[in-house]
Amino acid sequence: MLPTLRQLQFFQSLVRNRSFGRAAVDCAVSQSTLSAGIKELETILGAQLVDRSSRQFQLTPLGETVADRGEEILNLAQDLMRVAEARPLLSGDLRLGLIPTIGPYLLTDMLPPLKRDYPALRLFLREDLTEGLLSSLKAGDIDIAVLAMPVEVEGFDTLIFAEDPFLFACAQDHPLAGRKTLSPQELSDQRLLLLEDGHCLRDHALDACELRSRDTVDTFGATSLFTLTQMVAGGLGTTLLPKIAVDHGLAAFSGLAAVPIVEAAGTVPSRDLGLAWRRNSGREADARALADMMAELLPMRG
Repeated sequence: MLPTLRQLQFFQSLVRNRSFGRAAVDCAVSQSTLSAGIKELETILGAQLVDRSSRQFQLTPLGETVADRGEEILNLAQDLMRVAEARPLLSGDLRLGLIPTIGPYLLTDMLPPLKRDYPALRLFLREDLTEGLLSSLKAGDIDIAVLAMPVEVEGFDTLIFAEDPFLFACAQDHPLAGRKTLSPQELSDQRLLLLEDGHCLRDHALDACELRSRDTVDTFGATSLFTLTQMVAGGLGTTLLPKIAVDHGLAAFSGLAAVPIVEAAGTVPSRDLGLAWRRNSGREADARALADMMAELLPMRG
């Protein structure tokens, strides 16, 4: 059993004030609390620190030694607090996980300013599906994950930083390719190709566009957005793409037309992009700094 910092604080205050009463006031505790704390310290050390046989305040020889060593220990603890308080945001090692439908497009814009503004940061990246990233986050293998929301896992904190609309993608000669906008209802008779089960983008797209009950959604899914666009370019069907991927040239690279989807009320089917981290992991400030940067890069909310 080791002495606590609180016990050492009580004892150091007693040494400075040379009075139990004044030391109690200095520590903002009752005199009985301070006396009990010092008595516990003596019990742990197995020796008396204060000579209680004398009318005047006097330390025992061991008390003199503990006073010197205790001051060193408290100074080191205070230095540790100052180091923690002075640690810059986004410095040191940070293990960041990203899902494949966000990572390649977000990193293109994020890495240059992140390297410029936070040169002390060492970033380690991991790409995986949502389920895998949540498992890694829970196990402590990564610190923060970039995900499509909502994510409901006990023990995590989350923060949404952008809204990512869905666009209808088709071949250039498709009848809907020239439209300025489409409604979700106009997609009901389209053969939609989506990512395979396990990719959260599939579920988010179906829910956002109210297409989950449609029988025109193909059961054969692609394993990546690139493969998906190649399938559409090959005339196998149409698809729904996130705007973040379209903005980075995914549809254009495959020769596809991308048409915005707008509901009757003027709302746009979309998914939320956000961060998740373990509660009480000490990463909240870093996560919020990352979210602020990502929100500036993806001004899509509202």
